[in-house]
Amino acid sequence: MKFSSALQFNAVPDWAQYYLDYSGLKKKLYVIERDIIAKNERREATRRPGIDESSTLLGPQNLAYAAFVPLLDSELVKIENFYRRKEAELFTKANEIDRDLAHLDALPTLVRRHSMNFFRKLSSIDASEGAASGGVPLTRGAHTIRDQSRNLFILLHDLRSYAQLNYTGFSKITKKYDKITHSDLRDTYLEETVKVSYPFTSAAQNSLREHMERVAYGFGLSSGFNTMDDTLKELKKCLREEVVWERNTVWRDMIANERMVNAVGVQSPELDSASNAATNPLKRRGMTNTQKQLLRLAVCTAVFGIVWAIPLFDGVEQQRCWAMLIYVSLLWATEALPLHVTALLVPFLTVMLGVMRSPAKSHHHLSASEASKAVFSAMFSSVIMLLLGGFALAAALSKHDIARIIASWILSKAGTDPKTVLLANMLVATFASMWISNVAAPVLCFSLIKPILRTLPNGSTFAPCLIIGIALASNVGGMASPISSPQNIIAIDTMHPSPSWFQWFAVSIPVCLLCDLGIWALLLLVYRPHKSTPSIHRTRFTSEKLSKRQLYVCAVCVVTILLWCFEANLAFIFGDMGIVAIIPLVLLFGFPKVLSKEDFNNFLWTVVILAMGGIALGRAVDSSGLLHELASHIEVFVDGFPLFAVMCVFCGLILVCCTFISHTVGALIILPIVSEVGARLPEPHSKLLVMGSALMASGAMGLPVSGFPNMNAIMLEDTLGNPYLTTMDFFKAGIPSSVVAYFVIISVGYSILSLLGF
Repeated sequence: MKFSSALQFNAVPDWAQYYLDYSGLKKKLYVIERDIIAKNERREATRRPGIDESSTLLGPQNLAYAAFVPLLDSELVKIENFYRRKEAELFTKANEIDRDLAHLDALPTLVRRHSMNFFRKLSSIDASEGAASGGVPLTRGAHTIRDQSRNLFILLHDLRSYAQLNYTGFSKITKKYDKITHSDLRDTYLEETVKVSYPFTSAAQNSLREHMERVAYGFGLSSGFNTMDDTLKELKKCLREEVVWERNTVWRDMIANERMVNAVGVQSPELDSASNAATNPLKRRGMTNTQKQLLRLAVCTAVFGIVWAIPLFDGVEQQRCWAMLIYVSLLWATEALPLHVTALLVPFLTVMLGVMRSPAKSHHHLSASEASKAVFSAMFSSVIMLLLGGFALAAALSKHDIARIIASWILSKAGTDPKTVLLANMLVATFASMWISNVAAPVLCFSLIKPILRTLPNGSTFAPCLIIGIALASNVGGMASPISSPQNIIAIDTMHPSPSWFQWFAVSIPVCLLCDLGIWALLLLVYRPHKSTPSIHRTRFTSEKLSKRQLYVCAVCVVTILLWCFEANLAFIFGDMGIVAIIPLVLLFGFPKVLSKEDFNNFLWTVVILAMGGIALGRAVDSSGLLHELASHIEVFVDGFPLFAVMCVFCGLILVCCTFISHTVGALIILPIVSEVGARLPEPHSKLLVMGSALMASGAMGLPVSGFPNMNAIMLEDTLGNPYLTTMDFFKAGIPSSVVAYFVIISVGYSILSLLGF
């Protein structure tokens, strides 16, 4: 393995930016070789006799030395500063543990050994055999000290490895320098510069050894071990588990980067078929994946033809749009085509089938030219800009390690129980959706869980459980505040007088909490993540001083979120949240060191296309009059029903409609009808019905196309390119979750709305 890969593989992930920049120095060496050494060799080849050879020999070496050694010195200063800062921090914690031990009573006795061969003793211990546990029952304080000592010992060991790995890096890079420039820098630089730098001195290493002995002693006392051998055996086991976890994380990152680099490659069909045959040569040949896909596509097309031929509506546009709606829904449900490809079919079918009508009162049929202009103008909307703004924030938070810091802090509080971690992430997703909309919030939340996903074993059900949990919780968060989703704005505009924010929160917060708890219990029942993954790896949160670039990213994120929160009050300036989303795009991509064009190319453009297709479908259903026709029949049907029954009917209607089309479009068409029906009741309760229906619009989350959080979730892939979720996940978890939300809204939501006098 090349040293650059070995450095990445063995480095502590949290400290990656503080290691020797071996790859950068190696690139600089290649530049020196090209611009200084090679030019001198060409000049030497054409040198005329009589010119002093020493001038041509010493010149390029001096230039190379002047260009390269300052870079080495800069790296050495960076490493020394980090080592001193981290050493002071860890030694302070070791002193705190010593003080805590002094205040504990009833601790066992343990012989404390002072040996210069402590590291040799640690490496010679066999950790494959379990350490003998002590017989002294531990108090709660002793348990706390035990956990602190274990984590601190691992960090001290990491600091020792940090010094060793960097020293090896200096040795390797100076050796390469000598080879390229025909110099003798390595021995001189290591002896006179590197070894006298503090991290590599014997005083620093002796001090580190002494503190590791003290921490190991504290761990043994607080764990109840009788000998230091048992203590070191347990600590070495902890070290081995930590190294396996960190290397697994780094390995998955390296695989992901390799996939990104090779994504533009061309694969021949022969290689593809050969690899499929080699996967399982003894398996009986059946239908290939392509044949299965063609079969699903043929079945969906046949159903489309049948629906087209059976007249259910009087209007031609409505009948055609009904057939198109069934066809597209089947393609999405069966994944006969990739989801984003089906989304691209929507504007094509809308124009080719002629389903759009004029918005004028005459509702005349739109020509192909007029329909194409109408559908394309609808596809790129403010919602798409909001999605891109969320992608930009997520990319910046992930690239500059802020997402990892936040995730580490959250997980350090949530513990290691998968059930607790799942609930914590769901509540965070709901709270984030409450303030920055359920379009941008899931993008941010999915970036937060990447460190968790990378460390899960293959086949763990916790990964799909966590992803779909965040998606469903983000949908629930869409009903949490007046600004969390567009349908809430539509509802407020429909209700007269409009409810206050307090009234909205009084209804939405209990409903959201109960929906989250119900969905959480449902996911535990469906996926049983605690069975496949009994515990999540304990996350160590170490506070680090944020760099100026990280502070800049945080400032942009906070300003953007605040503007989204107060967008309604600033509408006279920005007009729409989509305009606000341009701010982070400009501020983050305006500086290539913050986000580059490669980061822009790595956006989830399949999600963007899927969202645009959903918007186009909603526009077609609206323009054709199909949705209005369906809602009008419901209005006649519920005439004369009691209030509770009317709410159940309308919540059911909006649940079905918003499962297949945009939540916003469904609310835009149905909520005015709900308001009219509510006003015609013997005791008018228009606000109650509109509020309940608006909440239910966000609770419709049964399919991958049911809201932007679901669209984001279905597109997530692991480092090997395999999707975490399939449509079947939404059938077995999304549809039941929608039912849970339905019953919570018509029971708890209805009761609170009635008590508040809606």
